[in-house]
Amino acid sequence: RGARHRQAMMNIQVLPEHKLSSVAPLKPYKVEKKEVELILVKDQNGVQYTNSSIVGGTPSPRPCPPGAEDEEGRELWGKKIDFLLSVIGFAVDLANVWRFPYLCYKNGGGAFLIPYGLFLFIAGMPLFYMELALGQYNREGAATVWKICPMFKGVGYTVILIALYVGFYYNVIIAWSLYYLFSSFTRELPWQNCGNKWNSENCTDPNLINGSFLTNGTTYAKYKRTPAAEFYERGVLHIHESAGIHDLGLPRWDLSLCLVVVVFILYFSLWKGVKSSGKVVYVTATMPYLVLLVLLIRGITLPGALDGIIAYLSIDLNQLNDSKVWIDAATQIFYSLGAGFGVLIAFASYNKFDNNCYRDAILTSTVNCVTSFFSGFAIFSVLGYMAHKHGVKIQDVATEGAGLVFIIYPEAISTLPLSSFWAVIFFIMLLTLGIDSAMGGMEAVITGLSDDFKILKKNRKLFTFVTAFGTLLIALFSITNGGIYVLTLLDRYAAGTSILFGVLIEAIGVSWFYGVDRFSEDIERMMGFKPGLYWRLCWKFVSPAFLLFVVIASIVKSPPLNYDDYVFPQWSSLVGWGIAISSMLFVPAYAIYKFFSIPGTFKERIAYCITAEHEHHLVAEGNVRQFKLKHWLAI
Repeated sequence: RGARHRQAMMNIQVLPEHKLSSVAPLKPYKVEKKEVELILVKDQNGVQYTNSSIVGGTPSPRPCPPGAEDEEGRELWGKKIDFLLSVIGFAVDLANVWRFPYLCYKNGGGAFLIPYGLFLFIAGMPLFYMELALGQYNREGAATVWKICPMFKGVGYTVILIALYVGFYYNVIIAWSLYYLFSSFTRELPWQNCGNKWNSENCTDPNLINGSFLTNGTTYAKYKRTPAAEFYERGVLHIHESAGIHDLGLPRWDLSLCLVVVVFILYFSLWKGVKSSGKVVYVTATMPYLVLLVLLIRGITLPGALDGIIAYLSIDLNQLNDSKVWIDAATQIFYSLGAGFGVLIAFASYNKFDNNCYRDAILTSTVNCVTSFFSGFAIFSVLGYMAHKHGVKIQDVATEGAGLVFIIYPEAISTLPLSSFWAVIFFIMLLTLGIDSAMGGMEAVITGLSDDFKILKKNRKLFTFVTAFGTLLIALFSITNGGIYVLTLLDRYAAGTSILFGVLIEAIGVSWFYGVDRFSEDIERMMGFKPGLYWRLCWKFVSPAFLLFVVIASIVKSPPLNYDDYVFPQWSSLVGWGIAISSMLFVPAYAIYKFFSIPGTFKERIAYCITAEHEHHLVAEGNVRQFKLKHWLAI
């Protein structure tokens, strides 16, 4: 350590290759040597942090050592717990409740945990760790973080646009939860009985429905004439007033008000950056756990609850012979952890430089997956009760998605004593699950763009307002009579294959072009130790192979687009693929733009495109490490 200190003092041009080292900036493509004046040398964890300025010139703004804001005023998390709760709150979302339990039950129960756990360790955690380290080391959002390999900056815009697309429909689901929450403050829940203005003539009292009532292979979960099903589809969505995606109608005023409230919550949670959002997650990230625990305790006291839990955990190893089980496990672990949306990079960029992001990655990804598994007990105890009540099998009431949390579960709650109380806490849980995930997605957009365009950073409050209410205007299409069709289309295409493609390119850019060895050295500079061989092999080989597998599977196994019995017209699928491609196009488009915007020969342009910006002076000297075999073989 002392030797490195003396070396820095004796020869100021030999400095660590770290972003915190401020060397007099060289012009992009011409080597221009200038004298620099050393202002500060600090040795911490074996890393030298320097701050220098051009003699007779303007100091180059660079980040300060950990524990303080940088010269550009980049804030840090107030406390470590703020960051952890924000990451957990983003990763633990509605899908943990309405998708994982059903997937686990459908794909062999406990046997599903084998491929799920495998993909968690070989791909989920490595990708999670990679994004946290990438954001923390470079202290940039999803776009500008690619100064490590300028040609890949387009993938930053890809994930930012995808996060924006998700906000167009995810906020609507939160608005539904808020509408249900308001509707629960009554003596008798509105979905408890027929006879309301939205009910049809065919509305059936649930107490009359049993196994003999359901015919033609119809399951209870798919029966659309219960009060709960009609409240959701006719009272909330008004889907009966639309003939399809071509017949949307006007936005519903009641859902519009709920959507405005949701957007205001998001705006005031984010307008001051992580200083405000870091405090909101104390409620939004912890409330779901408290409610889940209460619901589980209540659920296991119900008749039939044990049958539901047994069905959830029953092990059928024969299911592992089905490739669809492995595909479901791979896609679920990817979407569950939330890698690729630019959120983890944005959150980590506000960490202290020497924060142990390795421990954070292990902790938060584990908490997320344990939450998914734990929520299954609360869900299937109630599904077991529903099956017992109607005299049907578990498979007849088991479902996923909106049908589970807006029809089956609310109906079960309506049959309990103090039903309004149970409904209120359940929809508070859904609301908080959605809010902190939506906050993460919007923060990825705001951080990613404001780091790239400094005028947006200077006007963060205004930019946050424009972003939040811009998503509201597009979301209005999803709260019309035919809005569920718009939401279904966006849910399928906006963040499907496109987000998988984005993370695949991200993994290739970091592991192959920037280099796993250099990325490991960056991590060592932050935390004092290099990632083990396991992580490096996963980053370079296993994770890209995993992502390629999931991308291909998502395309090959993509079913026709439909909502229950409604099959979308062919033109809507073309629109959906257009949305997906619109974000993916940023990757090749920016690479082409970058190549032609750089002067020089073909080889020089390629070199500048794939070399980290702080090493462009090496390109001028003809020393391009990516042109050497050693770079590509390094691990």
